[in-house]
Amino acid sequence: MSQAILELLEPQGVLLSTIVADSTEIIRLLGNELYKTGYVKESFVEAAIDRESRLPTGLPLGGAFNAAIPHTDIEHVIKPGLALATLKNSVPFRNMAIPSETVEVSLVFLLALEQPKAQIEMLQAIAGVLQAPDVVSALMKSQTFEDVVCALNTGEKDK
Repeated sequence: MSQAILELLEPQGVLLSTIVADSTEIIRLLGNELYKTGYVKESFVEAAIDRESRLPTGLPLGGAFNAAIPHTDIEHVIKPGLALATLKNSVPFRNMAIPSETVEVSLVFLLALEQPKAQIEMLQAIAGVLQAPDVVSALMKSQTFEDVVCALNTGEKDK
């Protein structure tokens, strides 16, 4: 499962120990990296922020860290890619399962996928990673892109 993530993960779109004010700012930062590297159209960032306001993606993991998996419709994507951020200070995202609640999120995966089937498969791959507390912890401790790759490869070996 982690291999699918590694294949799409854009090195320029990996932001570690990032400080942001809110969920919108991290979606904007990650989306702009995907835009600058040619993965998404100019409309992607605002579409992802709009979708997050209507269909929240905050995910309580039951451990020390929680995650969010913002994404948007395929028409805003040029080619498949994935951005990831670890946050120095968590920010609230609305809960995917209970939108009236918020979740303090420290790990964000921003998906840019151009096929609906690919979105489902990538969400499943990310869910697999998020269900492995050791991998989540290793991602949160990562200081370089190579650390992120190592953390995701560790998760692959555990399967």
